[in-house]
Amino acid sequence: MKAFTVHTGLVAPLDRANVDTDMIIPKQFLKSIKRSGFGPNLFDELRYQDEGQPGQDCSGRPLNKEFVLNQSRYQGASVLLARKNFGCGSSREHAPWALDDFGFRCVIAPSFADIFFNNCFKNGILPITLNEEQVDQLFSEAVGQEGYQLTVDLEKEVLITPSGDEFNFSIDDFRRHCLVNGLDDIGLTLQNAEAIKTFEKGHKASSPWLFDAVQ
Repeated sequence: MKAFTVHTGLVAPLDRANVDTDMIIPKQFLKSIKRSGFGPNLFDELRYQDEGQPGQDCSGRPLNKEFVLNQSRYQGASVLLARKNFGCGSSREHAPWALDDFGFRCVIAPSFADIFFNNCFKNGILPITLNEEQVDQLFSEAVGQEGYQLTVDLEKEVLITPSGDEFNFSIDDFRRHCLVNGLDDIGLTLQNAEAIKTFEKGHKASSPWLFDAVQ
């Protein structure tokens, strides 16, 4: 998993509340359990004017030119600004996979659905909760200033605007540790690889009959 320490990125303002996981990545694309390849279908129903299908080449599909991610000024955005209850709906890990594959490292909103919020941390995406007044300010600035970027310092838990305004946010210590060090569940387990090997060796020596029975 990619580590997250300090990130400065272009902001894409998605001015829509209650964006559910089916809108983030529609159900027909959930046939793969690979973490990559979902970026072209992120927000598929909003980005394109036709219905997308798994394995389809998206390069020639008709675009919805009004959608924020199709506008030239937001190309290369890595910070997504959203409204309340982002990531609601069904619990699908494909949603943060699609956001990550598209290039987003951070999502900012007044509130998130719990399962989506937890899945973000497990996949290297930082979800930041700010109050609605702060989010309103960021929307106004992002829309009003082309090339608007935010700097997110996870270790200091602060978000910095181009004008120097600072917004503090809070992430619990364990999740911050995992993101800063790029540790997902597998990475956390592998930190104890030697201890696990030592235990397995001792267990086999003390109870060899358990292992002899397994062929």
